[in-house]
Amino acid sequence: MSKKLGIIAGGGDIPKALIERCKEQKRDYFVVAIEGNADKNLITDDVPHIWLRIGQAGTGFKKLAEEKVEEVVMIGTIHRPSFKDLVPDLRTTAFFAKLGIKSIGDDGILRALVKELEGEGLIVRGIQEVMPEILIREGVLGKIKPSKQAMADIERAVQVATELGRLDVGQAVIVQQGLVLGVEGIEGTGELIRRCGTYRRKGEGGVLVKIRKPQQDMRIDLPTIGDRTVVAAKEAGLSGIVLHAGNGLIANEKETIKLANKYGLFVMGINPDKFREALS
Repeated sequence: MSKKLGIIAGGGDIPKALIERCKEQKRDYFVVAIEGNADKNLITDDVPHIWLRIGQAGTGFKKLAEEKVEEVVMIGTIHRPSFKDLVPDLRTTAFFAKLGIKSIGDDGILRALVKELEGEGLIVRGIQEVMPEILIREGVLGKIKPSKQAMADIERAVQVATELGRLDVGQAVIVQQGLVLGVEGIEGTGELIRRCGTYRRKGEGGVLVKIRKPQQDMRIDLPTIGDRTVVAAKEAGLSGIVLHAGNGLIANEKETIKLANKYGLFVMGINPDKFREALS
């Protein structure tokens, strides 16, 4: 019998897909929904859950223990917290004191959180361990294919994204006609796309490329897109979206690809190593 699963849920549709999978498999689960991030319409009354601020780690650990959770998946987007969100309980204060400045950066904090969870006797799993089919496959996924210019822009974006990843800056880059329009910072992919829409040049639209950081733990914060990414890309005049094959996720893949086809955008999974080899 599968161990009881704790779902630490951020934003987006993937937490709901994981909840549905647990229901289908009749697997016991409990959701820790992060306030200001998890979708209230997706966490319904029939779902065993608790809503917590980011700063309420102590309550979260206590609740997971009370619920006899043994395995944990952290999934969904987390927006930069407000001051109110960050007001810490004693457990969170101790966590940040122990973290210090050496782990500045999103990945550093997430890796420290994984260690904290493991220190509580919990097994941290990646979403792909529970839903292996969710990882994007290599190749063009819809009806639209990238042009020669788009392929050149993808190559350039992989080069830039790789360096960003090593510095733990972000996962996403937008390149148009060889020019880097923007790189992902603390604002997230959606804001990156909207910002770059104001910088676009005439002619063929740019491409959004999201790849996993070289040092990134596969259990946390995998590159993700969904229908909202497609809508933002269309509004910004992009020609397509590229994701790290075998390392990235598409929320509601069937519907997302259908929408991309409607808007004339290509969606593609790539192996970044192939592009890096071409550059070497």
